[in-house]
Amino acid sequence: MCRFVVYKGTSPVELSHLLTRPCHSIINQAFDSRLRLDRRRPMNGDGFGVGWYDSVYDEESYQPCIFTSITPAWNNVNLVRLAEKIKSPLVFGHVRATTAGSLSLDNCHPFVHGRLMFMHNGGIADFPLVKRKLQADLPDVAFNKVQGNTDSEWAFALFLSKLPDPNAKSFTTAMLRDAMFKTIASLNEYAEEAGITEPSLMNFCVTDGETVIATRYISSKTDEAASLWFSSGTTFSEFGGGGHYKMSKADKRENIIMVASEPLTFERADWMEIKTNNMVVVTPKMNLLQIPIVDKFYVPPSDPASLTRTTEFAREKGLLVPRNMEAMEGEELES
Repeated sequence: MCRFVVYKGTSPVELSHLLTRPCHSIINQAFDSRLRLDRRRPMNGDGFGVGWYDSVYDEESYQPCIFTSITPAWNNVNLVRLAEKIKSPLVFGHVRATTAGSLSLDNCHPFVHGRLMFMHNGGIADFPLVKRKLQADLPDVAFNKVQGNTDSEWAFALFLSKLPDPNAKSFTTAMLRDAMFKTIASLNEYAEEAGITEPSLMNFCVTDGETVIATRYISSKTDEAASLWFSSGTTFSEFGGGGHYKMSKADKRENIIMVASEPLTFERADWMEIKTNNMVVVTPKMNLLQIPIVDKFYVPPSDPASLTRTTEFAREKGLLVPRNMEAMEGEELES
């Protein structure tokens, strides 16, 4: 299981403030993940990727720049050098722990098509059983885009197939939102047709450089999805040294919105957990919306079962239950 972080702001951020400097930065999460479902393989050392957009918007050429490597993120000096120099108003960061696909640059997230970036934390259960059906349903533009052999990139291809025109120069928020709903629905249909009962973990994230769509999802009514959090405010800055950062709110405006597999800070008030089987939408105007993904696996908040999602799937697989913010804080105090 991987870890990812997203930054969207009204002003560019230096990448180091997300990737390297915070005490629980995405690089630190690569070797010190606190909230992973799978604790048997606690390292996210199977490569990494960073994607960002230029600070100057140009609709004709607004495409992301990508830097990936198969080395562990904590051991890549070029990542540290670049992070100290590059600034961007929209950043994707991803550290990989292989669940499907080989260790190669083609399999490192984020994946790109035109102005779109996509990344995934989780896994499509028994993917070989649905892969052929998924591929058969893809138009050429989506099928031919896949370069690697991960379930994640094929999920991105499926997402592209749900767009009216994946080669478009611009997308509305509604287009991206609806394509994500349809992607999850199709993956569930493939699993049902193949008789797959093991849940799939579908924490997906996609952007066109303006809108961000992120999901926290599991194809189960009883199990908890992989962790996902968000934070918003006016400034995100270091205080007191030692990599301790804090999100400040000077007024009601949201100048910064971050979405992350794990909080980058240990400030409890900075982060809100995204509910299982919900979608987060960050609009071009910096509005943040949480939308339930209502299907046969959705449990409404009014149902007491929503508060008691079990972890039988995790226990059967020998996995550890995700820990809460208090546990993260306790580990920080002990370290």
